[in-house]
Amino acid sequence: MLNPRIEINLAKIEDNTKEIVELAKNRGIDIWAVTKGAAADLKVAKAMLSGGAVGLADSRIRNLIKLKKLKYPLMLLRIPMLSEANKIVEIVDISLNSELDTINRLNQVAKRKGRVHKIILMVDLGDRREGVLPENVFEIAKKTKELSNIDLIGLGTNLACFRGILPSEDNMNQLMDLVNHIREELELELPLISAGNSSSLPLLLDLEHSSVTNQLRVGETILLGREVPSGEKFELTSLDTFKLITELIELKEKPTASEGEQANNAFGQKQEILDKGIRKRGILGIGRQDIDPNSLFPLNPKISIEGASSDHLIVDLSKVDDIKLGDEVEFRLGYGSLLHAMTSPYIDKVYYIEEE
Repeated sequence: MLNPRIEINLAKIEDNTKEIVELAKNRGIDIWAVTKGAAADLKVAKAMLSGGAVGLADSRIRNLIKLKKLKYPLMLLRIPMLSEANKIVEIVDISLNSELDTINRLNQVAKRKGRVHKIILMVDLGDRREGVLPENVFEIAKKTKELSNIDLIGLGTNLACFRGILPSEDNMNQLMDLVNHIREELELELPLISAGNSSSLPLLLDLEHSSVTNQLRVGETILLGREVPSGEKFELTSLDTFKLITELIELKEKPTASEGEQANNAFGQKQEILDKGIRKRGILGIGRQDIDPNSLFPLNPKISIEGASSDHLIVDLSKVDDIKLGDEVEFRLGYGSLLHAMTSPYIDKVYYIEEE
């Protein structure tokens, strides 16, 4: 097989989706599968749909164009660019919005095309990524209601992605108060309360938690089986979904201390140098162009990552006895490395459709 490669267990991804869909269904919540972590790979998307996701969500228009052929509802996650308005109305069923000017542009395009475009108005509940501040939500909802070709179908929020602010009873109740206020004063149905992502799933395990949401946008926990943001295994899912394999291209005993005057590396960073004596040092044929070395985890616990350049991953193999040049080394991926690896054209993708 080609190296480096990423092995994708579609059966495990489908199973992860089924577990999360069932958990959410018991709370009256629909799951939209977020495909951006897998670069909208169609085989991965199909596995998520087979697992029961009701729609697909992605942040990139190019990805959504690719997903359109699957004939399932599509949602644009990233706040639209004004320059994307034509494609959004044409391709996407629902978009998440926070700017009135953008909503107006979508309305103009939808009117010209004879369509009605559905939007969810995003609310910033403290994570300080996208969203309207709570005190401004009613006014923007009021102005949006007046638009002829925009259907405001709900409110949403995004948590944990930027500053790590977690979903809680308090911020969920704050969102529900806004929903109720708009429903009463503006006589809008707002059928969708899109109150979170993978970070919301642990709340659903708490039987005492009263959920206000009826839609979650879930990617990482389906794709990697991990809780967000802790990175620990989510109790209902499998971690054995994606595996990165790369080849050992250099194997030498080398001093860990460097020689010569030190400056910043190619990425503008000054690396701390620890003299640990002579070590068995390996170089793998993959680098920062393909992965994030900080979210890469060797399956062999005796291997430790020393760092990476654009094309080389440096590892300490001193505790590994039986290893030789040309051997393959396997890794589990964090979300950052998954994003890089699935986007990289230099990594071969291999799919499994059966349980291993």
